[in-house]
Amino acid sequence: MQTEGRSRIQIRNGRKILQAGEQVFAQFGYHGATLEKVAELADMSQPNLHHYFKTKADLYLAVINEVLTVWLEPLGTLDAEGEPETELRAYIARKMELARIYPAASRIFAHEILLGAPVLQPILDTQVKAVVDRGAATIRHWVEAGRLEPVDPHHLIFMIWGATQHYADFMPQIRAVTGVRYKKVDFEAARDSICEIILRGILVR
Repeated sequence: MQTEGRSRIQIRNGRKILQAGEQVFAQFGYHGATLEKVAELADMSQPNLHHYFKTKADLYLAVINEVLTVWLEPLGTLDAEGEPETELRAYIARKMELARIYPAASRIFAHEILLGAPVLQPILDTQVKAVVDRGAATIRHWVEAGRLEPVDPHHLIFMIWGATQHYADFMPQIRAVTGVRYKKVDFEAARDSICEIILRGILVR
């Protein structure tokens, strides 16, 4: 979906479709999702929706790109000249906030990966790899400068992803096991625990 040259109404409708598509793809997966369901959730007709996205595949790719933009952006903000503890705490905090605010986005990404990344693979090989490699280079810089204990940067990033996105992908299980409904304050407590567990193992004391 291109925004150049579009009116405010067209841009707003495009955003509504993307948000509805995110919810439908998260709930039904790619194969179970239909443009009819997306149009209904976006409160517009299918012909109107087709003015923005011609096919389900077009909409899915747009949603996936939106998801990646949201989830990858915090990793790109790690400052190699900053204090590792401050930078990593901020990164973990941002990832936990994304898990709280955008759980559907995380589930779409997870479902796509579980299917073998049929749509996402070219993006994983290029866009995702480039952002992750930059984040890994920052972590490696801290290790080589003696500011972090020796740690594989990629595995640290994967650990942070797994720990934070768990709270988006497996929330029904978390609520069942803990008996907690998980409001913002509970996410904040989980964030603090994750920070302490991870940073305790890698910060130079």
